[in-house]
Amino acid sequence: MLTISAKEMPRFRRLLLSWFAERKRDLPWRRTQDPYRIWLSEIMLQQTRVAAVIPYYQRFLENFPDVRAVARAEADRVLTNWAGLGYYSRARNLQRAAQEIVALHAGEFPREYEAALALPGIGRYTAAAVLSIAYGAPHAVLDGNVARVLARIAAVRSDLRAPATWRKLEATAQELLAQETPGDWNQAMMELGATVCTPKAPRCADCPVEKWCRARQLGIQETLPSARKKRATIKITLAAAVLLDPNGNTMLVRQTGGDGDLFSHMWQFPALDTTGKTGNRALAAYLQKKFGVTIKRNLKPLAAARHAVTFRNIRLEPYMIRLAQLPRANGMHVVSLAKVPDTSISNATRKIATAAIKSLGPPLTSH
Repeated sequence: MLTISAKEMPRFRRLLLSWFAERKRDLPWRRTQDPYRIWLSEIMLQQTRVAAVIPYYQRFLENFPDVRAVARAEADRVLTNWAGLGYYSRARNLQRAAQEIVALHAGEFPREYEAALALPGIGRYTAAAVLSIAYGAPHAVLDGNVARVLARIAAVRSDLRAPATWRKLEATAQELLAQETPGDWNQAMMELGATVCTPKAPRCADCPVEKWCRARQLGIQETLPSARKKRATIKITLAAAVLLDPNGNTMLVRQTGGDGDLFSHMWQFPALDTTGKTGNRALAAYLQKKFGVTIKRNLKPLAAARHAVTFRNIRLEPYMIRLAQLPRANGMHVVSLAKVPDTSISNATRKIATAAIKSLGPPLTSH
């Protein structure tokens, strides 16, 4: 894919590495070679902006300072510390991988590429990133940022995610890799894509390797890479029931399928997809059938909220239902409504809890 000559390659690498040394952002995971901390940062950064990750990363390390702490923790505690980052399968896989690392690798992230790939939640990119940065192993990374840089340097016009094209990009990334400093090189390529060779309006004048960019020479840098076809957005309405007893307690459930997907299979209020239906009637019928709760006129609508999960645009329609006694159901969790935000819940459930708590007004204080 590349048109960089063998004679020019050392200069290309030297300029990019020098630029990275001078211009790199000061990020907490760049101050360590601890494979656990590097691995944690890579998992958190998947589908999440750097600025959003930093406070979660620091808090997570305060609670789980090493891989053994993650491995032995209660799953709900791990999820609670992940709450707000979204894509909770990342946290579940992180803990499963930590348990395998303790059981099979004496608590140390494996140094062998295939062994790293065998861990839950570890793909080719994550394995290459951790092994190169923590151990100096000669594995090139390829993520969206690096793929965009390579696509512009080589003026690749095809869909980068097409399997054949992605394989060529992987081979090209490996060919470019600075073998003596693979960790710095991989981070330099990612940094270039994140801060200079951005998806829109790339800052070519600030690029240390602009000279070798074929897209820049052709004047097509802003049209590459080709836009990916996005899946059409689906609009969904979810009605949720905040059941409240006289003591201020509510009921949470876990759903392994159906609407549970939209709540990341974490603790949630009983909910129902009411798209195209009358929400309060459908919810009342659901509660009667599922929990034996009879709804008369005690179903109070709360403030609706918007929530997005990948291609789904969700309207959350919560209802407060006061009961003399909460129903009993297998796997239910009774908790004070005020403490729901401190439970391992998804952002969607947090929005519902916030609306419910706000509807009750400020707590009464004695004088």
